[in-house]
Parts: sequence; structure tokens; C-alpha cells
Amino acid sequence: MHKPNRFKALLAALMFAVGALAGIGALHAQEKSAQDQLSETLGGIFRDALGGAKKDDQNQATQQDRPETRDNKRLPGSRSEMTMSFSPLVKQTAPAVVNVYADRTVVRRSPFEGDPFFEQFFGRSSPNRTEKQSSLGSGVIVGSSGIVVTNNHVISGADEIRVALSDGRELESKVLLKDERFDLAVLKISSNEDFPTVDFGDSDALEVGDLVLAIGNPFGVGQTVTSGIVSAIARNRVGVSDFGFFIQTDAAINPGNSGGALVDMNGSLIGINTAIFSRSGGSNGIGFAIPANLVRAFASTAQSGSDHFDPPYIGASFETVTPEIADALGLPKASGALVVSVVDDGPADIARLRAGDIIIGFNGQDIEHPDALGYRLATVAVGDTVDLTVIGRAGVGHVKVAVAKQPENMKAQSVAISGDSPFAGMTVEVLTPDLARRLRLPREIAGLVVTDVDRRSPAAQYGFQPKDVITEINGDRVADPQHLQAALDEGGFFLRFEIIRNGRRIRQMFNR
Repeated sequence: MHKPNRFKALLAALMFAVGALAGIGALHAQEKSAQDQLSETLGGIFRDALGGAKKDDQNQATQQDRPETRDNKRLPGSRSEMTMSFSPLVKQTAPAVVNVYADRTVVRRSPFEGDPFFEQFFGRSSPNRTEKQSSLGSGVIVGSSGIVVTNNHVISGADEIRVALSDGRELESKVLLKDERFDLAVLKISSNEDFPTVDFGDSDALEVGDLVLAIGNPFGVGQTVTSGIVSAIARNRVGVSDFGFFIQTDAAINPGNSGGALVDMNGSLIGINTAIFSRSGGSNGIGFAIPANLVRAFASTAQSGSDHFDPPYIGASFETVTPEIADALGLPKASGALVVSVVDDGPADIARLRAGDIIIGFNGQDIEHPDALGYRLATVAVGDTVDLTVIGRAGVGHVKVAVAKQPENMKAQSVAISGDSPFAGMTVEVLTPDLARRLRLPREIAGLVVTDVDRRSPAAQYGFQPKDVITEINGDRVADPQHLQAALDEGGFFLRFEIIRNGRRIRQMFNR
């Protein structure tokens, strides 16, 4: 009964429209107003007659009036836009995200090791047993020849590394470059074929609120995609590595996602998922990723054939600006990197940067803390000139510094301890103030810091760990790695030593 009435109304409206248009004639001055009224009337009748039209066309016509942000980012403006899917983006990027399997052999120390009664009858070669352990992570193919970026902690101590592709194949791979400080590693798949890749994006262009996807293999269940937004940028003191400039996201990240891709809405890699903040082991919506600009620099170093990654050098050391320092200098907030020392004739000295200056900007980017400055330096090339915004004695100014390659005599010398002592298999360095800052260790500690421990070595069996600081050996202060090696080679029945672990001094003695 209602439908005929609606169509009668519609027919009457059309007849009225024809008559109205024919009668407008020469009234040119009133033509636009009459047509606008007519369009509005017809629109209302059509909506009433047909039960209400969809507003997508109207939304599309007024799209230019919607609120926009810079870089042409805008809010969804219609129902159809709200139902858009990420699937084309996933199809574009997911084939380049792989699973990384790291197999390692672990030696379990016998409980009879060092027992005089047992060794009297069976000798010193106690029946230690070995077992194979596997860990699972993710990785991203960034080079078509099979260059894969992942986290260092995913492959640390591995004897064998396999990469599982999205099509199910597993291929062997080798490590080209790894660095515990930045928790990054670069692998090369052992194959001559071309692989799908993800292009690097500009992580410095990210803004809080940008949409992102996290792709990886959480808990070994298979490749998984989660979505979220960028929750924060430039997060430091996360506690997962020496690196302190993370992208924070609420995209669900769980164990196994480490080394996976964080991609933007253009399908570009803008971060490597690295860690989560969790008390239960599951995702609480706080995940951290290493920015793509640093990952790109690290991967380029590996592809160039270098076996180590050294950020450019400016010849200065920095500390955090505390609230007390900010208050004394009349600063509005405690931010920036405080210059505490400058190396004579280094790039910073030549540019007339002085102790007590505070760096608050780097090539136009804000510097909130020394870790942010370290990140910015790591993303520029040796020979580049950087523009530092500095608060000095004369107020705020700019200093141009030409970054250089770190001099060989300034690099920390890593030494692997050899022999058959309990220390054999560890790698140590002299603990300098700069190294202590990067490792979050007290600056007043002196000695040798353990930077690596071979999982199959005596040092691993006896429980030594990275970041242990060896301060004494047989009653003598340890000055350098050669001193430690000489003390171990002397012989004797006992080894007495002192280490500092997590702020606690531990004294121990081993039978030789």
C-alpha cells in the first residue's frame, strides 16, 4: 500500500521539476537560487520516496572539507572507508618476512665437576653432557640476494641458522654482521635465487598515531599480522640492549615476533620488532621496534663486507641533562645531551664544541637525551657535516661538525681468553667510561667487562655472563686483557677472582 504512494510522489516531483525548469526562462539572476532550491527539494523527496539514500556520494563530494593532518593524512570519511582492508598491504609485504631458527649446542656441566673424591677415581674429565637447543624468531628480507635483517638475540650463540620462507621452504644461512650493542644481525641465505623484499621507509617521518602492521611468527604458531598505531617515538632505557631510541607501538607483539617487520601504510619497513614490555610473557600492547633508518645503515655496512659496525665519530662524550642541571642553567625542561669531555683535535674540538655545552638539536631533529644523539650519529655517513643546535655560554647557537671515522687507537680492543681455565671462551674489553655508560654500569667501576661468552666454552659452563666486570685475579687488580691472560697461564692450584654483577661484588675461587 505504501509503495504506490511513494512512486506517485516521485512522479509528481518529476513533473513539477520539468515545469519549474521550463518556467525559469529569462530569470537569469534568480536561476542559481531556484536550481539550488529545486535540487534540495528533489533530494528530500527522493530520500523519502526510496527509504533514505546512502551518503557516500555526498561524503565523497565534500571530501576536501574533512579534517586533515600534514602529509595529506586524514580521518576516515565514510562507511566504505571504515570497511577497508589491510589485505593488499599484507600480500605485498608478508612474503619478505621469514622465520629464523637458531640451533645451538649447550654443554651441561656435571655436578661432579671439581669434586676431589670423584676426580680421584675418574680423573678430571667429568662426564659433561651436551644437548641441542633451538630458538625461534623472525626476520625481514631487505636484499633480493637473500639479505635478512633480524635481532642479535635471536641468533646469539647459534651453531646453525635456518631461514623458513613464506612458501614453507627452509634454507641455511650465515651471519654477515651482528652487534649486541644495537641488537641487530644481518644474515645471508645460502641460495642464488632472487627473493621478495620489503623496501626501507623513513622512520624519522613517523608520527604518534600513524597506523602500522607488525608481521612475525609469535609463539611459533605461524606467520601472523597484527595492527596498531605508533604509540611513541624515541623511547630510551627500555633495558633490552645498549640502544636507546625505540619506536613504541600497540600492535600485538609476542615472543617469536623479535626480528619481524613493522611496516607503514605504504608497505615500507619502518622498524624491526625487538621487545615487549610484559610481566606475564604475553603482549600488553607495549612493543618496541628499532627504527628503519638505523637498520638501513647497519644492513649497508654488512653488504659492504665490513665485519663490524662503528657509528661515525665526533670526539666527545655526553651525559643526560638532569633536572638539577636544567634548573641551574635556567632551562625550561631537562632534555638534551650534556657535553662532558671533548677529545683534543677531534671533530668536536675543531668545531669549537666545549664541555658544558648542551646539544638540543641534530639536523633540525630534537635531541631529548644522549641516546637520541647516538642514534642520529649512527644514521649518518662518515664525512657528512651535521648541524648541532647547542646551548652554550653565549646562548643558543649552531655548530657544524664534520663526523669522521673513529681512530683505531680509540677503539676498544676485544680479546678472547684462551686456554683451559674457567675463563676460556669469554671475550673481554677494558671498561672505559664511555663503555660503562653504554652498558648502564657505574662509571667508577674499573676492570674488564665480559662482552661475549661462547656457549660451548668453559666460561659458559662456569656461569660467566656478558656485562660481568672482572676486577681482581689472584689478589691483583686487572688492568687489561693481557694481564688476565698472563695470570691464567701462570699455573697454580687455585684461581681467586672478584667480579661485579648487577651491582653486587662476588668473590670466588676455582680449583685448576
